[in-house]
Amino acid sequence: MNPLLLSRRGVAAAAATAPSLLAYSLSPSATFLNQALAFMLWGAMVAASQPARCGRGVTALLAAIAALALAAAVSSAFGALPSGLALSTVFTLAAAALLVAGGAGTRARDDEQEAFAAFCWGLLVAGLANLPIALLQVFVPDLTGGDWVAASGFVGRAVGNLRQPNHLSSLLLWACIAAAALLQLRRIRAPLAALALALLVFAVVLTASRTGLVSVVLLAVWGLADRRLSRATRALLVAAPLVYALAWLGMAQWAAASEHTFGGAQRLAETDISSSRFGIWANTLALIRAQPWLGVGVGEFNIAWTLSPFPGRPVAFFDHTHNLVLQFAVELGLPLAACVLALLLWALARGLRLAWAGSGDAGTAQRCAMAMVLMIGLHSLLEYPLWYSYFLLPAAWAWGYVLQGERAAAAPPPAPAPALGWAGLVLMAGAAFSVNDYLRVAAIFGSSPGGGSLEQRIADGQRSVFFAHHADYAAVTSGVAVADPARAFDRATHYLLDTRLMMAWARALAARGELDAARHIAARLREFRNPDAAEFFAVCDAPASPSAAAASAPTVSEATPFQCQKPQRVLDWRDFLPPR
Repeated sequence: MNPLLLSRRGVAAAAATAPSLLAYSLSPSATFLNQALAFMLWGAMVAASQPARCGRGVTALLAAIAALALAAAVSSAFGALPSGLALSTVFTLAAAALLVAGGAGTRARDDEQEAFAAFCWGLLVAGLANLPIALLQVFVPDLTGGDWVAASGFVGRAVGNLRQPNHLSSLLLWACIAAAALLQLRRIRAPLAALALALLVFAVVLTASRTGLVSVVLLAVWGLADRRLSRATRALLVAAPLVYALAWLGMAQWAAASEHTFGGAQRLAETDISSSRFGIWANTLALIRAQPWLGVGVGEFNIAWTLSPFPGRPVAFFDHTHNLVLQFAVELGLPLAACVLALLLWALARGLRLAWAGSGDAGTAQRCAMAMVLMIGLHSLLEYPLWYSYFLLPAAWAWGYVLQGERAAAAPPPAPAPALGWAGLVLMAGAAFSVNDYLRVAAIFGSSPGGGSLEQRIADGQRSVFFAHHADYAAVTSGVAVADPARAFDRATHYLLDTRLMMAWARALAARGELDAARHIAARLREFRNPDAAEFFAVCDAPASPSAAAASAPTVSEATPFQCQKPQRVLDWRDFLPPR
């Protein structure tokens, strides 16, 4: 066996596997290290696989990615998006473009099916390795929470080491497709493939993901529709919903007999089947109607939504719309969103046509890769998995793989494209830099000996290239004196507005005499009905003094705390952006 080929297989398998298994994390982001590892390993895969230059079939997809990156840069240069957040977005999109080119260039080689099989092995191992993690999280949660197995924040539901049930569901369904692909490509025997798929579907049940249930049904639809699959592969896919139903009934019986919690049964009892999605989608449509042409700006959905009056809003702090189409529409504006979506749909249609027209093992690999793209696309209509590099990069690679047309039989294999290999090394270097940059802000939230005072750690974190907003958040919510508090709020408020940040921001505005702005933020915070804000609003419920009760002046008393007062003028969320 060629040692270089083994190296390529190993890197491909590691890139698909390792990011989903890492449980160790550093605050403030529970998944940053997983994402950094994904950047590192997928960059290594591109460098090691030596892809050829991609053809023109990926042009539309690359154009859509370029448009998104340009929109992020404009949102920072001409809007209020902090440069660190814009750079993170542009870096991530550049990595996705590289993986699209890498996937297309890999398919142009003679050993392209070996690369795809290694990719599938990695996903299958990742899914099966997350099964024992899921079992611990559901059946013996007391054994979780360390550096090897993450604790679940959802009682009776599995989250894997990605810490989110829907994300684990997405990974498991990719692993199901990988098992079917390996069986069809004769890389695994039918009994082992059947066992693997049954275990994976059982793990999907443990996540209690409704999107996962829909996707399991779609596996059966694929098995019924694709008659070029072998009888064993089709039977495997068609049986998936039956396995799901049996696993669900078994878990329900176990929960009833043992008096334990099964998250799936709890979800059936929920009155809001959308888990607040209907509410956030309705609010998003209102924002689109208010800013239809230019949108709110890339990365600005959270601040626009949070600071816009929505008395019946969902009470969670959303920083995404949980729907990719709506996300583009609200942030880019309808004209640019339509262009980006048209490019993506064209690339999707081309991928489907090429995958369906493919024959033999090459066609099988294309159809399985396309199934992975469609699966994560479906999940992107209900969640936002593509905001995480461990989903975005493999999806980009698989989509590029599908879009590369077949090479003529008589044509010689194309030579590797050195630029792509070097770009893979640059991606690895960028990932390493981001980890070092992140450690500057992680030190603020840790307590390592010799780390300096909190003020010193915050000051160092504010010099971070990508993550200064985390340091600004720590500064303004902990009461640490900073040289320029207004600038700290300008950066921190564009990442995620939560209860602590909104209270601190309102108090700072009131202290500067900007009472209507402070009242507006307090009014928006009241809409969230968050228990952590109870003390902030408690002064409004305190009984009035006799003298105050006797007063009947129509104006608001100056002694009344600002959070108890209504704004005296109407403010728009853009009134809170720093002047350009």
